[in-house]
Amino acid sequence: MLKFVAGLIRPYRARLVLILLAMLVETLMSLAAPWPLKVILDSVVGSHRLSPWLVHFFGPPAENGSKLHFAGLAALAFVVISVTGAIASYIDNYYTESVGQYVAHDLRRRMYHHLQRLSLGYYNTHQTGTILSTITTDIQTIQGFASSSTLDILVDLLTIVCMLGLMFWLNWDFTLIAVAVTPFLLLFVSRFKKAVKKATREVRKEQSEIVAVVQQGLESIQAVKAFGREKAEEELLDEVSHATVSAALKARSVKALLSPVVTVTVAICTAVVLWRGAALILAGSMTVGELTVYLAYLTRFFKPVKDLATTTNAIAQAAVGAERVRAILDTDTMIPEKADALEPETLAGDIEFEHVAFGYDPAVPILTDVSFRIKPGQFVGVVGATGAGKSTVVSLIPRFYDVQAGAVRIDGKNVVDYKVIALRRQIGYVLQETVLFRGTILENIAFGRPDATRDDIIEAAKLANADEFISRMPNGYDTMVGERGSTLSGGQRQRIGIARVMVRNSPILILDEPTAALDSESEKLVIDALARLMKGRTVITIAHRLSTIHDADQIIVISNGIVAENGTHDKLIALNGIYAGLYRTQFQSGPARVEV
Repeated sequence: MLKFVAGLIRPYRARLVLILLAMLVETLMSLAAPWPLKVILDSVVGSHRLSPWLVHFFGPPAENGSKLHFAGLAALAFVVISVTGAIASYIDNYYTESVGQYVAHDLRRRMYHHLQRLSLGYYNTHQTGTILSTITTDIQTIQGFASSSTLDILVDLLTIVCMLGLMFWLNWDFTLIAVAVTPFLLLFVSRFKKAVKKATREVRKEQSEIVAVVQQGLESIQAVKAFGREKAEEELLDEVSHATVSAALKARSVKALLSPVVTVTVAICTAVVLWRGAALILAGSMTVGELTVYLAYLTRFFKPVKDLATTTNAIAQAAVGAERVRAILDTDTMIPEKADALEPETLAGDIEFEHVAFGYDPAVPILTDVSFRIKPGQFVGVVGATGAGKSTVVSLIPRFYDVQAGAVRIDGKNVVDYKVIALRRQIGYVLQETVLFRGTILENIAFGRPDATRDDIIEAAKLANADEFISRMPNGYDTMVGERGSTLSGGQRQRIGIARVMVRNSPILILDEPTAALDSESEKLVIDALARLMKGRTVITIAHRLSTIHDADQIIVISNGIVAENGTHDKLIALNGIYAGLYRTQFQSGPARVEV
């Protein structure tokens, strides 16, 4: 964990040096702070002569002048010490916050960069809420530790050494009391480290569950309301929230024990010093000022010891946060890219599956031996029963997943020979439900081609039959869409999705029955737009309604992990196999939409 944190703060070495210097000045001012009070008590109120080094510091007037003048110099020294410490504290706090924010910024970017490049398989097995919790709460914990706790530990150790030196110089037998107690105190703290870390890990896990439940509930709010499940969602949150409270209280019961133990230890040591110091003052072998300085140092000595003890909590929390962050960063499910990968300018769209096998879980294959070929410019339908692997087949073309056996080729080359981004740039998608993003309609249409001009976008919208409804909006193409496009109808979202693919102008087009959830009027507009979009492109459509692929150049039937049938509509009807059975089932029941 320390190596991980060191890597995060390395770019900010110069600022860390400045912070460390400021902390050292703070420590020195803390060491100097009790001495003006000693001067007042011993040499102004009392009649003791100054130590030679104080005489040198205050000068002859302090020795020969009036006591009031002497008190003024001591008071001025106290102000100078306080101001210097305050300036150092400001520099420390200012740059500590700066380093902390930039460390968090760098780590967030690094994590998001990595998450963007993980395969879809990672997201199939990990909750989004857990990922969100890691990229927010855990990074915030690491931020605090990286920016301040690491230097605090160094300064606390330095302070302890300096304090011990001065305390031994002032009164060595008093100091032995503190020295004797400290090892037992640190041993006591170290025994709690494992328990604190375990409790913190459980708290983080439960906090992730809260984020996951809230995210799922808000993303599905329409379904929740439609089925009257508000109460159930509240109860689910109540359950995970109570689990978080229980875990947090359990962690607190461990952490809360540390501070009282340190406080009681300090009180006992202070009591012994007060009792012993009073005896020495009465015996004339110690001054009141010396006892005051010693008590101040004793308090300051145990403060860094206490800080080191409570830093156990910060270390445990940062260690858990680092574990969760590294669990994501160390995940190696990225789609690999060859060093000499090709970047095609324009693909013709010749697609071939050669004995392809694939399963999201290798032990549970979805496709076992899939082979077919699609020629450039062909319109191809993919059908099969629910769960047969239709979506899986088309997901292998843009390398959302990599095959486990066989090969997928485009224009005669294995897809693994292409650069991933370059390959996906050649493929357009129109799915059952178009996903719209935060921003304007203009930005959403240009999502796949950010360099598109406004004229390009408007032309694409016209071809997609979207310009008509966009122009009627208050701000036209600059209208902000609601979250996930909730302010638009299904037909409007689909036409924006078609415009998005048109402006991208990809030679390969994948359709997942984009009219399946539309009313008749919207469906006609979308079909008309799709007809324009499909011209001159290789088109693969996952067909839920067989009427949409009646005129396909070939229809591929997936069943039991293989291509069970392949041919035109008429050929497959004549074959009287799986496709013919699905066709009869669908059309004997009338025009209802049956998913196949």
